[in-house]
Amino acid sequence: MKRRSTRAGSGDSNAPGQGVLVGNLIGQDHANYVLMYNMLTGIRIGVSRCQAKLKRELTDADYTARHKFSFDIVGNELTPSTKYDFKFKDYAPWVFRELREYFYLDPSDYLVSLTAKYILSELGSPGKSGSFFYFSRDYRFIIKTIRHSEHKFLRSILKEYHEYIKKNPHTLLSRFYGLHRVKLPRGRKIHFVIMNNLFPPHRDIHETYDLKGSAIGRLYPEDKAQDNPRAILKDLNFVGRDRHFALGPEKKALFEEQLRRDTELMQKLGIMDYSLLTGIHNVIRGNVDNLRDGMLTVFQPDTVKMRRKPTLVKRDADATALRKAVQRSDPKALSDANKLPEQDMSERRMFLFYQDEGGMRATGPDNEDLGVIYYLGIIDILTPYTFVKRVEHFFKGFKHPRDMISAVPPKRYGDRFLSVSLSAEP
Repeated sequence: MKRRSTRAGSGDSNAPGQGVLVGNLIGQDHANYVLMYNMLTGIRIGVSRCQAKLKRELTDADYTARHKFSFDIVGNELTPSTKYDFKFKDYAPWVFRELREYFYLDPSDYLVSLTAKYILSELGSPGKSGSFFYFSRDYRFIIKTIRHSEHKFLRSILKEYHEYIKKNPHTLLSRFYGLHRVKLPRGRKIHFVIMNNLFPPHRDIHETYDLKGSAIGRLYPEDKAQDNPRAILKDLNFVGRDRHFALGPEKKALFEEQLRRDTELMQKLGIMDYSLLTGIHNVIRGNVDNLRDGMLTVFQPDTVKMRRKPTLVKRDADATALRKAVQRSDPKALSDANKLPEQDMSERRMFLFYQDEGGMRATGPDNEDLGVIYYLGIIDILTPYTFVKRVEHFFKGFKHPRDMISAVPPKRYGDRFLSVSLSAEP
């Protein structure tokens, strides 16, 4: 199986000699080929149906809405024919439609990026969650599988999140564009979100940090980092390397105010365990290290077009015949490569902290350019401080200072998070 070097807006991969995050080329024999195909087919149909309707005011029912779709090889009035049988659920489609508008996402551009040619780049997270990441063909969007508990929590805070985004368009929080579920016959239910990819496709990221404000277990061995310069480093590496956010006075004030607002929301919602993902691009080094892949291989799935049959008996017979035909056909993977862009042309240029090449330029006391671009965002914001976390805090407190462990109450976690995130050059 081919392997390609890729990057994401969250996750972790620190195996020596690999990229920051390593994508696997998904072919017909890949375990997640069918899952990925079904995810994107469901997104295409669900989003298209919602976008085709006239815009209206949101209601309370929209925040809890669930739209169900059934797909099979014959098709019906609501869904086209597909290679595989599966069920798809689209959560709060009208709310996410409005969120995408707040983020200046063009509906057709969004769908083309995700589903015009289906992605083949998969990213496995070695973290505790076991989530997988899938990139859109231009790396603008990430599809991330999430646990059922995370899906429930996102739905429970969706109204607060929506209202906050409406009032704080320049937020550093993860941007959620859709929440969905896919289920294969006799398979488990898989929930996933569509999010922004924080790191740009057109710039190498020379240093990456995942900052939580914690000290316990927050050091990536520096000797390993020397062999793997693309490793995702942690809080103690950031301190040990004497790194700071070098921002001019105006930019610093705006950044600190937005970070405080975002943190206060998470404290209010009882969220913890989030991080400030930080990518650093050295303008002088540019892209000479060739850390980005430069190419992304994609494939165009074939679909079988067929008129709906009048009876179930005839329908089942046709479905059986079509399945045999699909098994014999083995659709081709296209060899066409999509070159990654040489400059950032995405919608994030509309937002305060992403105006400079998709990020924020480091500046000195007199706003002079320091030749560095920061790519910053708050990730992993779907972990509430539950009873399990309270127990973890209690027992870990016997071995380590309670203020330094990761599992602490939301108020304390947020205050600690701000203390490291707001560290800037004096």
